[in-house]
Amino acid sequence: MTAPATTQRALTMVVENGIAVLTFDAPGASVNTFTAAVQSELRETFDAIQRDPSIRATVFISGKRDNFIAGADIEAFLEFRTADDAERSSREGHAAFAAIADGKPIVCAINGGCLGGGTEFALACHWRIATDAPKTSMSLPEVQLGLIPGAGGTQRLPALVGLQAALDMILTAKNVRAKKALQLGLVDEMVHPSILRRVAIQRAAELADGSRRREARKHGAGELLLDENPIGRAIVFRKAREGVLAKTKGLYPAPLAALDAVAAGYSSDGDGYHTEARLFGELAMTPESQELVFLFFATTALKRDMGVEVDPLPKPLPIDKLGILGAGFMGAGIASVASPAGTIVRMKDADTTRIAKGLAAVRDVMRDKLVKKQITRTQFDDLMLAVSGTTDYTGFGNADLVIEAVFEDLQVKHQVLREIESVVPPRAIIASNTSTIPIARIASASARPERVLGMHFFSPVHKMPLLEIITHDGNDPQVVVSAVSYGRKLGKTVIVVRDGPGFFANRALSPYVNAAGLLLDEGVSIESIDEALVKFGFAVGPITLVDEVGLDVATKAGAIVSESFGARMAPNESLQRVIKAGRLGRKGKRGFYVYDDAGKKGGVDASVYELLPTGQRRATVPAARIVQRCVYAMLNESVLCLEDGILRSARDGDVGAVFGIGFPPFRGGPFRFIDREGAASVVSTLDELEREFPGRYQAAASLRAMAESGERFYPAAGKPV
Repeated sequence: MTAPATTQRALTMVVENGIAVLTFDAPGASVNTFTAAVQSELRETFDAIQRDPSIRATVFISGKRDNFIAGADIEAFLEFRTADDAERSSREGHAAFAAIADGKPIVCAINGGCLGGGTEFALACHWRIATDAPKTSMSLPEVQLGLIPGAGGTQRLPALVGLQAALDMILTAKNVRAKKALQLGLVDEMVHPSILRRVAIQRAAELADGSRRREARKHGAGELLLDENPIGRAIVFRKAREGVLAKTKGLYPAPLAALDAVAAGYSSDGDGYHTEARLFGELAMTPESQELVFLFFATTALKRDMGVEVDPLPKPLPIDKLGILGAGFMGAGIASVASPAGTIVRMKDADTTRIAKGLAAVRDVMRDKLVKKQITRTQFDDLMLAVSGTTDYTGFGNADLVIEAVFEDLQVKHQVLREIESVVPPRAIIASNTSTIPIARIASASARPERVLGMHFFSPVHKMPLLEIITHDGNDPQVVVSAVSYGRKLGKTVIVVRDGPGFFANRALSPYVNAAGLLLDEGVSIESIDEALVKFGFAVGPITLVDEVGLDVATKAGAIVSESFGARMAPNESLQRVIKAGRLGRKGKRGFYVYDDAGKKGGVDASVYELLPTGQRRATVPAARIVQRCVYAMLNESVLCLEDGILRSARDGDVGAVFGIGFPPFRGGPFRFIDREGAASVVSTLDELEREFPGRYQAAASLRAMAESGERFYPAAGKPV
């Protein structure tokens, strides 16, 4: 017997033979989230189910194709004004999920992404079934927002999968695919999507009549030794804390708070749920969380921004076939992300040896995915078949997009541009992967300059999330929209910037690196400079960075921006001397640091000091001053990029700095940092530095005006973007 459907705004309930099937399908949204309205509906619906004697059990399933529940409504976090507000929200989540756990049997039928609060909801259910679909995964990504799971996740997950597995999920925010979730005990079974609903209803009926019960999880020997006794747990927590500190340098409070919340659940005199709620409340008010939440909103907003302001918005052109000029490090890197996006890729280079090296580099990236079980062996073979090489232009005749990744020389780029246009169809888009040369200069050699733009990928391409799309005044809007759309298809965070030397990322980075080089000129040690900036929050210091990028590349980029911007970008002597000595950095196994045969960095190469202006004589500059000299140069240049119209918004600059040049995420980006410090304070520091180093730190006019007026780049409260 089937009862008539009862439809609410997000939940539809159908009762089949005493089993309530609840379908969650948030209207008008691409994913399901636990908004305040949805939470209210859930409480009312589950209360009604508990009161209805005809309903024996419930199946909870999503109406979205590839999404179960994306988690909490992050916008609700903006309504928190105090730690007590956030703590109260956590406690309400505890109460709601406790009611689910203590009520009639509920089977959670998971297909697609199950994230954050969605996973915490699943943990409160009595049986979990996941599909074997590629997009089905579970995770607790709260640490990426500077938070911890706040609806019981730090308590229920360890009880379900064990301490070590739980810490791995909570501290790394990793996605756990269905097969791994089954192995961990995170889900009880895995099925094909086509039978998910039927099996879930069957399991609900079995749980209701008592013919099926969850068996106690079997503990392995290692788990019994460590997780199940106080001494072993103490070792696990100590090692986890050491790992967190090594990775975060203590700059991110959320992972340490997560450890405390989980530990409280094992304490005989502690209340784990109480500790979780308290810590969630405290973290929600930290600057680190507020900046990480800002980045969430900023990147989300960018997904809807096509980079042009025209009405109507052009439809993106399909890009199914990609030609790449240059099979070197960057060309092969682009190919390695294009093939998994479903693109047929053809690489061209001067000889077969270079082509072979490029294909080998692509294979290495794909093999890494295979080893990590991100793809199957069949997918590996298919992805490699989609990439081929040539020493001429065969295969380019039907390319939708061609990206040149050749040497940073304008004449060379002009030559290959003319060659490309002679073989590709007129509709093809041509992009340069140049990192500094203005696109208008490159496009000046084109017969179709409106179809030429910049697509600046960052190295290594398969790891770095940012893509800069660079436009010039003559670009066809449809070309821009198509490039943006394709960049997102590659999985990149895309910002669109206007043309100019260095564009945004390299222009903002140049004075930062140059300031580090000037410190070397004065005799400050390599270690002191790098350590100061790492402690500020950069993943690597500026000297390590130029070694990683390549001293030749850094020098070339520095020369272009120096030529364009004069005194404030005048090159330092140290970098020039080291490159003249033939050192290339990591790729040449020798730079400011030493490298082994595999390219792994060792310590500072002491002999490099003989090349520097002060030789072995060392000077001491306080770490705080090192940070000011490097970071404030970047802050000021970022504002100048906005002032000059290179950046379309402060938001784009912050996202570009974090995802492209490694600005510390927990500081939000250059513009967020200025807002938090106060424009007046930043200008005061710049003026002080300018007096000491004339021509290097003259504050941007717009920044000085903000200092006088008290204005900000972002509103002081509410949604930041």
